[in-house]
Amino acid sequence: MTDGTRLNKFISEAGVASRRAADRMVEEGRVSINGRVAVVGDKVSDGDVVCVDGKRVEKAGVDVIIALNKPRGITCTSSPEDPDNVISFIGYPERIYSIGRLDKDSEGLLLLTNNGELANAIMRSRGEHEKEYLVTVDHDITEKFVRRMSEGVEILGRRTKRCVVERISDRQFRIVLRQGLNRQIRRMCGTLGYTVEKLVRVRIMNVELGSLPVGSIRDLTEEEREELCRQALGTSR
Repeated sequence: MTDGTRLNKFISEAGVASRRAADRMVEEGRVSINGRVAVVGDKVSDGDVVCVDGKRVEKAGVDVIIALNKPRGITCTSSPEDPDNVISFIGYPERIYSIGRLDKDSEGLLLLTNNGELANAIMRSRGEHEKEYLVTVDHDITEKFVRRMSEGVEILGRRTKRCVVERISDRQFRIVLRQGLNRQIRRMCGTLGYTVEKLVRVRIMNVELGSLPVGSIRDLTEEEREELCRQALGTSR
């Protein structure tokens, strides 16, 4: 086929898996188009029947994009083997997955969707999408701490990118990151001799946590959806 949608994009937009994972499914022979085993690079046209593991895949209608105020102790995985996984915690009626991660000890804003293309676009490091956090540490914050955090700290064999850091109170600060290294804020603080006691994500790009209660979810507003997709994909949804 020369026209149509790339198979991995079709599977991703149907909410089954990311494009990379979809390619792996194809390579493993788990995907078929109109009854034949698919190959990487295939395209899908209107009327084609795509199956993964023998089950028909249909492109989702309206994309699901929801915000969760993730409680501490919930993990950002869909694995049923983890009793604390976020998907079971939410119990959403459609298949969705989290956009990025928020470690188990942290809380706050987590976005979930059935749109793999959107999730991948937001998670790509080259996008440098802003994420804002409120952080409480174990002893008083100094001007030197604020300066060094904002200029970059050596963690995981590399220096973190410059970022916005603002002292809110004696032991709380606000930080805006444009990258997402593993447990980045905790590691940055640890390098400077501080221990994080509480970490809450309050914003992802244009979407704010606001007054959403801990453990609750909400649909993004139409305005939030359009701006999020514009920033991530260059389009509105």
